[in-house]
Amino acid sequence: MPVGFIGLGVMGTPMAGHLARAGHRVLGWSRSRRNDAVATAAGIEVIDPLQDVFARCETIILMVANDAAIDSVLARDTPAFGSRVSGRLLLNMGTSAPSFSQALAEQIDVAGGRYVEAPVSGSRLQAEGAQLVVMLAGTEADVSKATSLVEPLGRQCVACGPVPSALQMKLAVNLFLITLVTGLAEAVHFAERHGIALERFAQVLNAGPMASDVSRIKLDKMIRGDFAVQAAVSDVLKNSQLVAAAAQAAGMQAPLIDASDALFARARQMGLGELDMAAVLQAIRQPPGTCEGR
Repeated sequence: MPVGFIGLGVMGTPMAGHLARAGHRVLGWSRSRRNDAVATAAGIEVIDPLQDVFARCETIILMVANDAAIDSVLARDTPAFGSRVSGRLLLNMGTSAPSFSQALAEQIDVAGGRYVEAPVSGSRLQAEGAQLVVMLAGTEADVSKATSLVEPLGRQCVACGPVPSALQMKLAVNLFLITLVTGLAEAVHFAERHGIALERFAQVLNAGPMASDVSRIKLDKMIRGDFAVQAAVSDVLKNSQLVAAAAQAAGMQAPLIDASDALFARARQMGLGELDMAAVLQAIRQPPGTCEGR
């Protein structure tokens, strides 16, 4: 049976391509149709209408923008929902609120389907290089089957337990990532204001113990002013809001994510939403109330 892949965006297209190169027959669908030609060249069978994906596939991967998009493609809370999920294994590889995922898992189970959370750590570069880290949650049997399918997408698959433990893990990872890049942007601005040559700053930081793949890539983008998207400001803001909401629900303080959330919100207000998250540097450079972006 072919594998359905719904969501051929910045991340989904290279991910589906890796599955096709691993020998799977992949039937892909995307609402925007923006990447249809690239997907076809990667060995993905792009089909329309959406219902054909469900009709022809018993395993379906969702890599869509948000919870509303998941509800839409699954026809949730409509009579069509049962026929779309019954007898199928659905993998949610996007980032959703844990409470949303828990409720969806229960509804899919009642309708006779199976559900696995499988969010990923990594952005476009890691998706293209099959270097994602995949976190999985669900029943042991379903996680085992899902793991064997998504192994070609990344460097490691980690079973996290029952739903929604994979998404809780993803939010913990994202808390560190978002605050790391925000702190890096503030350090770059600090260096700029003190007349430090940014190339020399990069030399010191990259040689020291704080260096990482993320810091090297994002620092290089900040120095060059290259904000071509790997992980968009708007997507990072969505994730920071999910982290902040989960922290509040747990009754914990999260001052760093709160500060980062405010900065990414300002970056989006400045018109930087479709640029890479490294563009948060622009929000730090501009005083509050300034709406000059690109």
